Formats: sequence, C-alpha cells, structure tokens
Amino acid sequence: MHEDFDRCYRAVQSKDARFDGWFVTAVLTTKIYCRPSCPVRPPFARNMRFYPTAAAAQKAGFRACKRCRPDASPGSPEWNVRGDVVARAMRLIADGTVDREGVSGLAARLGYTTRQLERLLQAEVGANPLALARAQRTQTARVLIETTELPFSDVAFAAGFSSIRQFNDTLRAVCDRTPTELRVRARARFGVGAAAAGALSLRLPTRAPFAYEGVFGHLAASGVPGVEEVRDGAYRRTLRLPNGSGIISLTPQPDHVQCRIVLDDFRDLATAIARCRRLLDLDADPEAVVDALGADPDLSVLVAKAPGQRIPRTVDEHELAVRVVLGQQVSVKAARTHARRIADAYGQPVADVNGGLTHVFPAVEQLAEIDPVHLAFPRSRQRTLTALIRALADGEVVLDAGCDWNQARAQLLSLPGIGPWTAEMIAMRALGDPDAFPASDLGVRLAADHLGLASEVKSLTEHSARWRPWRSYATQHLWTALDHAVNEWPPKEP
Repeated sequence: MHEDFDRCYRAVQSKDARFDGWFVTAVLTTKIYCRPSCPVRPPFARNMRFYPTAAAAQKAGFRACKRCRPDASPGSPEWNVRGDVVARAMRLIADGTVDREGVSGLAARLGYTTRQLERLLQAEVGANPLALARAQRTQTARVLIETTELPFSDVAFAAGFSSIRQFNDTLRAVCDRTPTELRVRARARFGVGAAAAGALSLRLPTRAPFAYEGVFGHLAASGVPGVEEVRDGAYRRTLRLPNGSGIISLTPQPDHVQCRIVLDDFRDLATAIARCRRLLDLDADPEAVVDALGADPDLSVLVAKAPGQRIPRTVDEHELAVRVVLGQQVSVKAARTHARRIADAYGQPVADVNGGLTHVFPAVEQLAEIDPVHLAFPRSRQRTLTALIRALADGEVVLDAGCDWNQARAQLLSLPGIGPWTAEMIAMRALGDPDAFPASDLGVRLAADHLGLASEVKSLTEHSARWRPWRSYATQHLWTALDHAVNEWPPKEP
C-alpha cells in the first residue's frame, strides 16, 4: 500500500486510524516518521514519503514521532493474511526468531539462503532482517523503560541489545531521547505506577470494530483448567517461552486489550507480546472482513450484529494441534478434561500468586512417551495423537509462525486419523490462515442450517467460495449464531 502515494496521502489527511500499521509517514523537513492518524497537521505532499515499516523509516534516517508513537500502533494485517515467504519471515521475526537463531536461522526455517531472504525483504519492506529485529528491540526497550522500574542495564539485555552502548545509541537515534528522558517523561504523563521487576502491565492496541466477546468467550469456554482460567474479568493463561515460563492476564476493552505479564525472564517479553497479539488476532483488518462478508445477504445479519470478529487462536501451535485431536468427535467439556489430564501429568508446574493456574501445557518432547492411562478415549484416537506428537517432535509436520499453510495441511492429512476437519481447525486457529474453512464442523453446519443455507458438507463448501479469502472469519460469524458458551463473555457462573 505504501507505494500508492495518493491513497496514503488521503489517509493521512483524514487522520484515518484504520491505516495505522499499514504504513508510516516520513516528513523530509523534520526527519520524523508518524502513524497515519497522527494529530499533527500534515505537511505539504512534496515533503512526505511513505514506508511500509518503522524499520524502513529508521533505516532511511527518520526518528519516531514523540506525539503519536508510531512504534506503538497495531501491526500490519498484511503479514497475517499472506502465505508467501516475506509474510512468513515477518511473522517469525515478530516471534523473536532473529534474536534467538540469527538471520541464518531465520533463512533456514524458510528454506532460503540468507542472501536470498535479505534481498526479498529489502525489496518489499525496505529493510533487512537485522533492521526489522532492531526496530522490534527498540519497541520492547521502550515498553520496559516506561512501564517498569528495571535498571537500564537489565532493560538493554532483556530487549535483546548486545551492549549498553548499542542500547543507548539506538534509543537516541530512533526516539531522539535518552532512556532516562523516556522514563522521566512517562512518569510525568502517566504517574508513578510502574510494575516491579518480574511483572508489567501494558495496552495491546487493536483496530476497531473489535467484537471481543466472540474470541474471549471461545477461549474461556474451551480453556484447560490449570492452564487457563477466567478471573476478575480477565482471561489468564500460562506460556512456555524460550527462556522460561510466563503468565498473562488479558482484559478486553473496546479499542485495546489490557495485558499484564509475569515472566521468569524478561528476555521473553517481545515474544510474549507477539503471542498475546496472535492469540487474540489483534492485527486483523476488521474493515476488510466486514466489507467482504457484510455484502453477502446470507451473512449480513450476523456481521451487522457483531462486526469485528477475531479468530480465537493460540500461543503455541503444537499445543493447539494436540488439543484439536483431543477434541475430535467429543464435546468441549470432554476435550477440556482430556487436556487437563495431560497437562497435570506432564506439564511444568508454575506458581501463580494471583490466581489458580498450576501448569504450563507440555511440549511435544515431554509427551513422547505418553502413558495411555492418561488417554481415556478410543485407541484409534490414541494412535492419531501419538502419531501427531511423534511427527511434530521429529519435524515431519512443521507448525510454527512461519510455516507454509498448504504444506502444513498436506503433512497433517498424511497422518492416520487426521481428516479435513482437524487440518482446517489447525490451519484456522494455530496457523492463522484467514481462508481456512472446517465445513464438517457441527457448529458451522447447525448455524448454516439456521440461516437457511445448505448444511451438507459438499454444498456448504461450494457456497463458502463467495466468502474467500475470509472463510475463517465467516466461520467465527457462523459460530456466533449458536446458543453456546463460546459466545458468552463474561462467561456465566457455573
């Protein structure tokens, strides 16, 4: 979009917040870059340039606006609706892959050479992987500076900087302020209330409209006791992260989600934030979905009733895949029970002083020798589960933020006991494919029948072609037509 100057300029003139995250605006005379909705009066068109990412603007010598804070805007929805290598790379960078594995590790995950990947990213987003990771480190550092009392040396290394000098120089170049000035300014604006070391509270911005009842209701209804819970109006769960574990508490608001994070190791902050956003599908483009699905007479009433649906996703692709198999042909309640048995037996215990969370859901490596005593369901499904666990552990099935959606489907369908429903649910909720469609799902078929649509799988699949490329969101809208706990937020008391 950043290459369409006229369209970008109109968005800036109207201060349209819907375009925040799609591109950034750079001003040649001030050397500052802003989000499209910045309240400052826009300059003359001849003095403006548009870049696809904050990293590209920073590389071109621009620093972030102190008023609109473009580094705090929602992420571009483009990377979540595309399956090409650039989009897959952007998702992996957001998950912290460059900081953990380097550019060579990122390239290896994508099946490209380092040089090929750098050339592709430079051509499309205006920055190489290191520059994109640097921009993310800067954002993480700013969050820690402004919301915690951590010493700056701890902030630097927690954000991924290799030295204090690199940390200071980057903050001055990108934010035009020293770390001390950023913290003093935050205290003056927001008061003293920074979190203690080990915990922090922040806002996760999102685009309106935001029908949070659907995504939060679904997560609450299907939550695994001990791993997930609802407490004091917040959805809470444990996380397994690269350097330790964590606990997140997410409270929805009309235009953002209030997030409280407790971490074993602050180096995991950027990854934890990225996974929270992915869990709630916060980088979606609701306007595009509403425009496409609302134009269909068969869905228009559902879309108008609750525009801005998000897909209930996951913080761990492997966990979601295991839980989908556990949920094959059983009720939501039974699936929760099966998952709880496994989490209690194999999950890492956690201490939750603010609630009732007890375990992190186990990694597939911990389930390699799972005892059938914990699998109280038919042997055919036991074989499916153990085959999936083995394939994930051995790398025969690749499910992560940067995997190829269609290749992942093919790998899943090659396993015994995994059919189209399981593959589509994993594609939709674990991988974030916006066009996944579990046509054989009972809830989808019941909702289709209620709307007067053909509920037979083949006919429904053919009819769904008009909803492409947003069939995952059509599925979520169909689920909202049901009288079911997945649509209740806050959940009813038992």
